[in-house]
Amino acid sequence: MTPSPTASGTPGPGGVPAPDVDVVCLGESMVTFLPRRPGRLADVPSFDRAIGGAESNVACTLARTGHTARWISRVGADGFGDHLLAAIADCGVDVSHVRRDPRRPTGIYFRTAGDRATDAHEVAYYRAGSAASAMSAATVDRAAAGSGRVLHLSGITAALSADCLGLMRALTSRRPGRPLVSFDVNHRPGLWRDPADARVLLDLARGADLVFVGEDEAADAWGLTGGPDAVRAALPEPATLVVKRGAAGAVAYDRHGGRHAEPAPRVDVVAAVGAGDAFAAGYLSAALRDLPVPARLRYGHLWAAAVLTVPGDLAEPPARGHADRLAALGDTAWGTLHLGPGWTNDSRVGERAVEEVRTP
Repeated sequence: MTPSPTASGTPGPGGVPAPDVDVVCLGESMVTFLPRRPGRLADVPSFDRAIGGAESNVACTLARTGHTARWISRVGADGFGDHLLAAIADCGVDVSHVRRDPRRPTGIYFRTAGDRATDAHEVAYYRAGSAASAMSAATVDRAAAGSGRVLHLSGITAALSADCLGLMRALTSRRPGRPLVSFDVNHRPGLWRDPADARVLLDLARGADLVFVGEDEAADAWGLTGGPDAVRAALPEPATLVVKRGAAGAVAYDRHGGRHAEPAPRVDVVAAVGAGDAFAAGYLSAALRDLPVPARLRYGHLWAAAVLTVPGDLAEPPARGHADRLAALGDTAWGTLHLGPGWTNDSRVGERAVEEVRTP
């Protein structure tokens, strides 16, 4: 990944200021309440508090692995806003450009744990009229938004309000000097009043340089049912397109017509929430280190596996050396990799995969 000049920081070549952080992530984060026991929301008597938000999840994960990250958003001038700022800053993320809104609340949501067999779960959002929904091209510091090598966005923001959609259109418009724009489609059907409105995500994706989208999302939001190649045919503009295929792996397309596919390791899933954000963070981490595309996809799979094997939206990613060793496995050993809870601290997991290949 080649660093892009941005709108803040020390002037770079041609008088365009250079980036002062690796990644800027812009979007809503909410306080999330996770049940202390399985069951319907109607039956669960108590919950544990955590944080959740696609863009802040990416920022936190990158910061935990040594990258510099900034999160831009709005939160209420309330206790939940205090908690979000403290929790995200505690991960090492710069939150100095988050604005407090005295008139609008911080969003919250409740969810049940996903069922492993059916992936059935309930989510109850309380985010209508939230502080983050008041973000707009007029209220967001555009210089701060352009202050990273990468600006990471998601389609969730576009669904929050008309002003948020206007902001997303402004940030994904192609213009000289902007940072590399990373866009995770993150189609959430429940956020769109009319399912047809979600087609705006296709227009936003066309303005990005790097796009992440699930094969299932492309089918649901855009009616693209022909697999990854059909998604690329509909999205030729981004220099890089990554189509995620769940347990089947992921496919990356580059600007030169290259197509790179990497299978996902076998994972014992605890909860599926947050895996897409972790995949994006893993891919971006490897890209920021200029690793080759196959390694970027493997990093995405590994960091997604870290979240899949814990109950919350965020997980401590594997140490860089541990991830490097796993990403460097031969194709056969990678294909036998089996990751369960606690694998990020198990230095033997890669050795076992190699031994399994060697054993007749």
